[in-house]
Amino acid sequence: MITKTAYFRFYAELNDFLPKKQRCVLFPLTFKNRQTVKHLIESLGVPHPEVDLILVNSVSMDFSYIVQDQDVISVYPVFESFDISAENKLRPEPLREPKFVLDAHLGRLAAYLFVPQRLCG
Repeated sequence: MITKTAYFRFYAELNDFLPKKQRCVLFPLTFKNRQTVKHLIESLGVPHPEVDLILVNSVSMDFSYIVQDQDVISVYPVFESFDISAENKLRPEPLREPKFVLDAHLGRLAAYLFVPQRLCG
């Protein structure tokens, strides 16, 4: 068995799933055999449904990519402000549309937020 090393960097809220020493930095991960990028991401504790973009050596890849020795892998969460549909190889459509929820004690605020929408028809 040949031991290989890939270098991972996770962005934004994906760092919440990682140990402190691996957050917001490029870190090495050693592995054996053929491994998909999905398997290695999940082996680090990051659930794959939280991932919206994977760049391997600056090229967008999907979850089935077989990681090679010395690959540099950047893993991004859902983008709320940028349209990455041209670069995204994971999903044909965005993972989610930005929305928010108001609790019952914010009922007056909810009413105010819907006033412009009602006035516009």
